[in-house]
Amino acid sequence: MAKLLENSPLVDSAGNPLSSLSDINALKVEEKISIYGRMLPARLLDMLGVSADKIHQAVRERKIRFLAPAELPLVQIEAHLHPDDTDPIFFLEMSDTPFQQIELCFCIIRDPSAPRFDVDIDRKGRTNCFTSLVRNIPEEIRAMEAGLHPNQTSRGMNMFGELLPLVEHLTDSLGMDMIVADLLTYCNAIRYEQLGFDYQSGMQLMMEIDREFQPGGRYLNRLDGSTPFRLPGMEKTVCGRSWAIYDGILDEPWDNVQIYKIVGTHAGINTFPGREQSKNTCS
Repeated sequence: MAKLLENSPLVDSAGNPLSSLSDINALKVEEKISIYGRMLPARLLDMLGVSADKIHQAVRERKIRFLAPAELPLVQIEAHLHPDDTDPIFFLEMSDTPFQQIELCFCIIRDPSAPRFDVDIDRKGRTNCFTSLVRNIPEEIRAMEAGLHPNQTSRGMNMFGELLPLVEHLTDSLGMDMIVADLLTYCNAIRYEQLGFDYQSGMQLMMEIDREFQPGGRYLNRLDGSTPFRLPGMEKTVCGRSWAIYDGILDEPWDNVQIYKIVGTHAGINTFPGREQSKNTCS
């Protein structure tokens, strides 16, 4: 039963109720595109020059791509400003969980006019699997100085706040009431807090981080200029803290930070109440 106002349960063309991404993926291609096309924010469609009723045509033109295999409980949605562009300007992956939830697995929204920073590529041009293999320090420094956060290859478009209501709407129409996600960076954690998420795990870590970046705290004392990512003053901003954490300033690696959002509610969590806005903010 849908809970959001003016929302209704999702059904297929024959009127059969749909209760998961797996159910959607079992439909014919045209019907899947019609449903998943609703995940594309209006501002993104405007950038692509695509109207909401022409998404099927954009798929044929390879501006928009959907991967929703009938045998898998996940969907990937890509949008390219030009069909042959290597980097999408929009990428979203969602999946079902075993607990009747929608998991936000991955999301990239990239400003196509912004410069690219090869933080995801080593010096020989090989992918580094989001720095899990080796870091590209010179590119990371350039990205940080441009106001990007760890793992970000180019400036975003501040569009995630427009995407989330669409994900909530789909989640609700499937009869689910919770969206979950794992977080790769501190910067993402703060952003998701602002959008109404709460913590399944990691809340104590977030509180500890804020406490230990205060005067006398052990993390603040480690902002000693020993690397470009540990400069004094970085404790004051979300991006500054995020880069220091990415650089290994914590006692343990950043891990197991999991969040959730109840559809239609805002948890009101704020683990960094004293933050300042940096000149170049994470986007």
